[in-house]
Amino acid sequence: MSHWMVINETGGPDALSWEARELGAPDAGEALIRHTAVGVNFTDVHRRRGDHHLPTPVPCSLGLDAAGVVEAVGDGVTEFDVGDRVAYAAMPLEAYSDERILTAERLVPLPDSIDDKIAAAAMVKGITVQFLIRQTFRVEPGQVVVFHAAAGGVGLIACQWLKHLGVTTIGTVGSEAKVDIARAHGADHILVHGRDDIAGLARELTNGHGVPVVYDSIGKATFDESMRCLAPRGMLVSFGNVSGYIEPVHLSQVFGAESFFFTWAKMHHYIESREDLLSATRDLFDVINSGAVKIDVNQTYPLQEAGRAHADLEARKTTGSSVLIP
Repeated sequence: MSHWMVINETGGPDALSWEARELGAPDAGEALIRHTAVGVNFTDVHRRRGDHHLPTPVPCSLGLDAAGVVEAVGDGVTEFDVGDRVAYAAMPLEAYSDERILTAERLVPLPDSIDDKIAAAAMVKGITVQFLIRQTFRVEPGQVVVFHAAAGGVGLIACQWLKHLGVTTIGTVGSEAKVDIARAHGADHILVHGRDDIAGLARELTNGHGVPVVYDSIGKATFDESMRCLAPRGMLVSFGNVSGYIEPVHLSQVFGAESFFFTWAKMHHYIESREDLLSATRDLFDVINSGAVKIDVNQTYPLQEAGRAHADLEARKTTGSSVLIP
C-alpha cells in the first residue's frame, strides 16, 4: 500500500493529511519510483495556501522534486532499470509520497557521488539557479549582480555558483541573523531588507551605473528597490513573490527615462525538452561534484510531518534547504 500527503482543500499547514492509496503498475513509458528523500520548496506553500493555481483538482498532493530508486518500469523504457538511483523535478505534483509513477523521460540518473538528500534538496533549487544565471541572464566574470533572499535555499546555491563564476554578489536577507550564513556561502556584500540602502550600494559598486541584473523572488516588497538597482538596459528577473504579487504600475511613468528589461521566469519552460533537462542537471551536478557549490540540508522532517516543515518555512525559521524523509 502506498501513502501520500494530500490536501483536500487549500489552507494552513494542517490541511495536509497522510492517506493511503493504490498505485498499480507503470504504463508504457513510465517508471515506479520509491522515494528516499523529497524536496520542500516555497512554491509548495503557495499551492497549499491557494496563492498559486493547483494544476489538478483537490484532493491532490504537492511536491515537485525528489530522489529515489526505480522499482518497476513500463514497456518501452530502456534508459532505466530496476534498482537505478534517480532524481526529478517534474509535474504533476506528487513528490510528497513514499512512491509514485512518473514518465521516465522526466527522470535523471543520479551519480554515485550525489547523496539522495542532496539531490532532493538540489533539483528544483539548483535547476532554478542554473537557468537564472546561465540562461535567463547569462552572467559574466567581473559583473556585479543583486540576488534577493540570499540565505534561502535558492539564494545559498546562487551565491556559491556566482562566486565560482567570478561574479560579485550583493545578497539581501530578511534579518541580521541571516547575514553570516549568506556571507559564508559566497555573497560579497549582504544587506538587510528594509534597513539598508540596496540601490545605493549597487550604484556605488558600479560607479553610479547600476547592475546589469537583479534576481528577485520576493516580489511586492522588493520590486521598487530592485528597479532602482538596475543599469540602463538592465534586467529584472522575477521568479517568485514570497511577499505578494507585484502591484500594477505604469512602468514608463514610475521609472522615467531608464530603459530596462523585465522577465518572469519559470523552471518548467527551461527544461521542457529532455535535452534541456539533462543539460541543466549536468551543469548542476558538475558544480556540486567540483566542490564549488555545497548544498546545505539544514532541516529534515518525516514525510508525515510535511505540515510542520511548511509552518517553519512560512515563519522564516529555516535556512538552506529542507527535506522530507519517507
